[in-house]
Amino acid sequence: MPLVTDSLFADQSPITPSSTAQGCLSKMAAALPANPDEAVIYHLRAGEQRILLNERIGDRFSLAWSGAIACTHCGRATKKSFAQGYCYPCFKRLAQCDTCIMKPETCHYHLGTCREPEWGEKHCFQPHIVYLANSSGLKVGITRKKQMPTRWLDQGAIQALPILEVDTRQQSGLVEMLFKERVADRTNWRTMLKGEVELLDLAAERDRLFTELADGLAQLREAHGADAIRTLHDQPFYFNYPVETFPSKVVSHNFDKNPQVEGVLQGVKGQYLMFDTGVINLRKFTGYEVLVS
Repeated sequence: MPLVTDSLFADQSPITPSSTAQGCLSKMAAALPANPDEAVIYHLRAGEQRILLNERIGDRFSLAWSGAIACTHCGRATKKSFAQGYCYPCFKRLAQCDTCIMKPETCHYHLGTCREPEWGEKHCFQPHIVYLANSSGLKVGITRKKQMPTRWLDQGAIQALPILEVDTRQQSGLVEMLFKERVADRTNWRTMLKGEVELLDLAAERDRLFTELADGLAQLREAHGADAIRTLHDQPFYFNYPVETFPSKVVSHNFDKNPQVEGVLQGVKGQYLMFDTGVINLRKFTGYEVLVS
C-alpha cells in the first residue's frame, strides 16, 4: 500500500489529467489564490494524484473506500487509523503523536523523555505564532510560523490575525492557556460549515485581550524573557472559500459506516467536502484508500 505523504501546497505533486483518481487520502492541499478576492484553491490528494476541486463545484462527485487503510508515516496496512492516519505502533512511538502536540504546555523535552528528541528540536524549538481567528466565532490558536496560512485554511477561518510570536512550541501553549481564560480555543465545525459567521474586528479584540491579560503576559515574559514573547502588529487576513451552497442542516458522512460517499459537490471549506447529501471531513480519513470519480 502506498505511503501517504503530507505536502502542503498544490503545486508540489502533479495534477491527475483525468477526473478520476485512486490512492490513499491525505489532507487536501489548500493554497491562496493570486487575487485575494477569489476563493482558496483546493486539490484533493489520493496517493500521488491530484484533482482540482474548485472546478468540480456543482458536479456529481463520488468517493468509494476500498476497505484498505495505510499508515501515513510508515505506509504499512492497518485495520484502524489512530490520530488521523497512523498505525498503532507509530501512534505509540512517534513524538508527533504524543499528547504534548495537542497540549504543548505539557512539553517534557526538558525532562529527557521526548519520544524523538531530534524531531522535537526540529519542529518544537522554532518560532510559533499565537493568533486570533474567526471560523465559527472568535478563537485563539497557535501554529508554527511557517504554517501560516495553511493552519487557518484547514480550520475554515474567514479571518485571522497573528498577535504574538514566541520562540518555542511550549511557550505558545503557555500563552494560549492564558488567552483561553477569555476566549475559546476550538472551532464549532457545524457553525463554520453553515457559513453564517459574521466578520469581527480582530484588531480590536486583540487590543482588548492584551489589556485584560496584561498581568499574565508580564508574568510569562518575566519567566521566559521579554524577547521570547514578542508583540506583532500585523493586519488581519481574509479568506474566501469555493462554496456554491452552504448546508442549512449539517449531516456527516463516515466511511466506517458507509464506504460510498457521493452527491453534488456544493463546496469545500476547511478540510470538509460539502455535498447535497452531507459533509465529510477528509482529514479524519487520512490513509483511507479511495476511488475518486
